[in-house]
Amino acid sequence: MSDKSPIISIITPTYNRADELKHLYRSIREQSIDLGILEFIISDDGSTDSTKSMVEKWVEISEISIKFITQKNQGPGAARNHGMTVAEGDLFLFIDSDCEAHPDWIKTIYDEYQQNKFDAFGGPDGAKDDFSVLQKSIDFSMTSFFTTGGMRGHSEDMLAKFFPRTHNMGIKRSIYNQIGGFGGLRHGQDIEFSNRIRKSGARIKFLINAIVFHRRRTSINQFFKQVFNWGVARVNLGKIDIAMLEIVHFIPSIATGIALLSFVVCKVLKFSLSKYLLVMMTPLTILSLYGSITKKDIRIFPYLIIVIPAQIIGYGTGFFQAYIRRFIFNQEELVGFKKNYYK
Repeated sequence: MSDKSPIISIITPTYNRADELKHLYRSIREQSIDLGILEFIISDDGSTDSTKSMVEKWVEISEISIKFITQKNQGPGAARNHGMTVAEGDLFLFIDSDCEAHPDWIKTIYDEYQQNKFDAFGGPDGAKDDFSVLQKSIDFSMTSFFTTGGMRGHSEDMLAKFFPRTHNMGIKRSIYNQIGGFGGLRHGQDIEFSNRIRKSGARIKFLINAIVFHRRRTSINQFFKQVFNWGVARVNLGKIDIAMLEIVHFIPSIATGIALLSFVVCKVLKFSLSKYLLVMMTPLTILSLYGSITKKDIRIFPYLIIVIPAQIIGYGTGFFQAYIRRFIFNQEELVGFKKNYYK
């Protein structure tokens, strides 16, 4: 363990993810930078698996300064806030427990930090070769410019305002002192946090070369629940500040509605369903083929035929239900999937 005072505090919330956390830890140990300037804060949100005993072993033997803190289960935002209260660095980096850092992740960030080029930043996420075929498929669906990559931060030419997200973002301590920590939203609290960063006048930069690898969900069911909740979250964010709700966020709901309405019209007018499917499947097939070529893995092609519609329909239906509830009937926020969310 180094005797140096840390310059960078890496903060990771975790909840029952011991199997994934070990991959993250290894990636932090393999960073191409002086590890003595780092501290790794693992903020446990009440895990009941082997997380505590595993991390305590790391604390004893690691060349990295590790802090393990724990709390009763309150959600990832509260866990990140807990981490910031014990952080000693001048720069806070956030990375999730289901992620791994590219070997040059911190070096890329630190070089920009030393040149005072940002007050806050966000970076892209991707997939590794050893991820499952489904995880690679979800990665394409999440990061391609033709799906949501143009909104989430995977291109320097974005379709919407850039809001750094906590799987790969960071802020200077001075910004934290100015705006405080994360809010109480279960989903979307990183966007709400980034919105406050933006409104503070801070310089936000997209660091395209600061890459993390995101394991994401391991089943279509998990993925659908996740994107449904994100659609709900976007509407809840819009109720907090309309600046967080843009025209582009309506597109999945519109696409889902058009597909459904077209199907109904075909049934009522007794049009050929085969022609309907041809019209619907042609662009999806082309995009799926493009994805398999881009990822250099033809195995993901049949998965993308399912994953891409699951993302659009999941997000679109969640967004539509929440929008009707919140903006039309002015009711309380919709939570989305909560029970068995990770199953």
